[in-house]
Amino acid sequence: MLSTWMVDSRFRRILACASTGVLLAFSAVGLPSYAETTTANASRLALPDFTSVVAKTEGAVVNIRTTEAVPVQAQGPDSNDPYYLFRWFFGPNFVPPGMQPPSNRNQQRPPPSAAEPERTVPRGVGSGFFISSNGYILTNNHVITHSNGIYVTLTNGKEYKAKVIGADPLTDIALIKIDIHNATPLPIGNSNDLKKGQWVLAIGSPFGLDSTVTAGIVSAINRNTGDYLPFIQTDVPVNPGNSGGPLINLSGEVVGINSQIISESGGFMGISLAIPIDEVMRVVDQLKTHGKVTRGRIGVQIGRVSSDVAKALGLDRAKGAMVSSVVPGAPADKAGVEAGDVILKYNGANIESWTDLPRLVGITKPGTRVSMEVWRRGKAVTLEVKVGELENPGPTPQSPSQPPAPVLDALGLQVSSVPESELAKARIKGGVKVVKSSDPAASAGVNTGDIILTVNNVDVTGPEQFGKLVAKLSMTHPAALLVLRGDQTQWVTVTPGKSGK
Repeated sequence: MLSTWMVDSRFRRILACASTGVLLAFSAVGLPSYAETTTANASRLALPDFTSVVAKTEGAVVNIRTTEAVPVQAQGPDSNDPYYLFRWFFGPNFVPPGMQPPSNRNQQRPPPSAAEPERTVPRGVGSGFFISSNGYILTNNHVITHSNGIYVTLTNGKEYKAKVIGADPLTDIALIKIDIHNATPLPIGNSNDLKKGQWVLAIGSPFGLDSTVTAGIVSAINRNTGDYLPFIQTDVPVNPGNSGGPLINLSGEVVGINSQIISESGGFMGISLAIPIDEVMRVVDQLKTHGKVTRGRIGVQIGRVSSDVAKALGLDRAKGAMVSSVVPGAPADKAGVEAGDVILKYNGANIESWTDLPRLVGITKPGTRVSMEVWRRGKAVTLEVKVGELENPGPTPQSPSQPPAPVLDALGLQVSSVPESELAKARIKGGVKVVKSSDPAASAGVNTGDIILTVNNVDVTGPEQFGKLVAKLSMTHPAALLVLRGDQTQWVTVTPGKSGK
């Protein structure tokens, strides 16, 4: 046997079980060396160089951070509750062992008041990208929903406050805009041209690390996950914060929006999903024009057609959408669709999978008449359907499609007159009651329900006079407010911000 110590260590596992005769035979026929073979394979399977693609696309990708309003605990102890401080640590129903709860307190604390004070806190981080030079940005709806502030940071470090043009929860797409006129947009590609094994890149802000580039291949196309749209499946490393960022081909074109990961840990596990850009742009056109998406509806409950069912019904293969029920009075009902029908064609398009039908109906303009072919009792039947409109689910609480209520002044306050009963109870002659508090006043400690008595040593007499006082405040020096909360007063200093913020 040939000693393994006399050869290159890379060959030890092979040569340890090889005979001298075999090695001499390899040498005699002049087979290519390991180095030659490796070089030849590398030339055939050379990895792409992503640097040029990144250089021309990363400037179009932005970091998006959002804020939200959360209720805050009113300041000052509850004088009627001797266990107040204990409840901070041990829960609202805490009673020290061996002691009885006070008679003036119920075991369960009442629910928070609708006028509970709020403060603005960071909500999350996501990504987005420019689709026009005048500041239109695409991202995911879940990145911005439930937020009261959206802030966009460019690769040069400049930050802008964004406004929501429109959002579509059904497809998880949102269109926002910042005040800029020289942005570099990403060119829009064609997601229908994608093929399995094709290289793609993701650029975004995973875990807040902005302008991060990752690469991988397309693992599958038209991946059905039960959502409204089909997805592009990739093995590109995507993590929380990448949501809303672009999926880019090697031509530097955006072919999708990174939206989801399939994971048991919450982090990347090899499967990421992107919304195809072709589907995205259909939604964007409506968001730009109307701020919402209008979809068609025919009013059927559908399901998959299995191979056994297809065979029993006389279909040549499993295809179409099985109608399990028809909504009474809906367009499909009026057109004569029956439970048990299999919808094979809609407006000339074949229904290969049952998930094709909702997408095709959804992009049809309400009021349009379309032909629909159904399989019924062993034969094809053609029906005409007048498409209805899918009811908009409406915005969720604090939805970004609903702008925050405007504030009255540069302090971030909405105020009203103090009711006569409260004036008498507090033994005061004037002031204004805080209806809503947002920054900068909220951060300084002014809460909803507070009564403001004085501004810079000038007594407040009512909302109109208070507004005039605030309008004259310096934007660079803090103002001193005398605030009455409960039966206690305190001074609070607030530096005014720009009106309307």
